Amino acid sequence: MKRPRLRLFILILLGILVVTSLALCHRPALPSHAESPQHRDGRFQNPLPRPAMGFWKGVKLAWTFFFAKPAGTVPDIPIPVRALDRAQLDAAPDRSLYRLGHSTLLMKLRGRYWLTDPVFSARASPVQWAGPARFHAPPISIEDLPPIAGVILSHNHYDHLDRAAVAKLDAKTGRFIAPLGVGDQLIAWGIDPAKVEQLDWWQSTDVDGLRLTATPAQHFSGRGLTDSDRSLWASWVIQDADLRVFFSGDSGYFDGFKAIGDAYGPFDLTLMETGAYDKRWAFVHMQPEETLQAHIDLRGKWLLPIHNGTFDLAMHPWEQPFERIVKLAAANQVALTTPVMGERVDIRVPEPGTSWWRKEGAS
Repeated sequence: MKRPRLRLFILILLGILVVTSLALCHRPALPSHAESPQHRDGRFQNPLPRPAMGFWKGVKLAWTFFFAKPAGTVPDIPIPVRALDRAQLDAAPDRSLYRLGHSTLLMKLRGRYWLTDPVFSARASPVQWAGPARFHAPPISIEDLPPIAGVILSHNHYDHLDRAAVAKLDAKTGRFIAPLGVGDQLIAWGIDPAKVEQLDWWQSTDVDGLRLTATPAQHFSGRGLTDSDRSLWASWVIQDADLRVFFSGDSGYFDGFKAIGDAYGPFDLTLMETGAYDKRWAFVHMQPEETLQAHIDLRGKWLLPIHNGTFDLAMHPWEQPFERIVKLAAANQVALTTPVMGERVDIRVPEPGTSWWRKEGAS
């Protein structure tokens, strides 16, 4: 281990630990939601216990992540992005969807706009001087977004819950819908409690004609040293009359997908985690083969792979999730849509999309 790299590694870790520790020291005590069936022994739990990684294995993984990644985890071509503006969004027909990056999606339903897991910052990190940096700018800024009927949150990890984005969205957002405990975090950040609604798994809420249901996921939560699994994680069922959309958030593969499909399927479109996977954390992130199976379990018609193409969060080549899911979908006759960031998707009748992640497909 080279000394300059070791010193930098230690500096980065200490910096992140200090920042998150200071933030946690000044954090007010949040409700525990001990009444939830998912809450046991002071923390939220998956139906099956998550395997422990161990301290030294975690340190080794952190070293590999920061300093020993294989080549190709970051693009060597510009990511194509179709810039959006308010006029385009207002002119778009109902039931339009735009991928803004990673797991951030903008949907137009019943003439109003909905955002999932909005992350607009330059880095998915507790600090903006270190951590995974964006591959591309968002297709539209928060300032240029139209009023947002609701922000739908899956969990509190930094690549899904961006505090700076939440603060900017507050003035133009009617409602924040979140799993248990994530809503308490928003309130602690200054969001009006009247605008926050938090749900347990299988609970539903009706907002502006939509029905939103928090459904199970196999994952974990935490933003610092002492808040591991203090808030819940979830996937979401979004129903607009006869239209049904599934948003996976983050999850390992488990039998919950079939239960959700049996209860709410078939789905017109599934927005499925397909990226940042590794066998070392297979319990909480799906391999592409599992993503495809989850989509089949859900009885999905079209699959849109998300959680990819924006941040360097794993050890695989950045374009690998797209290549693997395209081959799997073709082999299994699954309808797949791969829109460019900022490209409009007709939720009811998507287009297959292009291979924009390839050099010959970039535009």
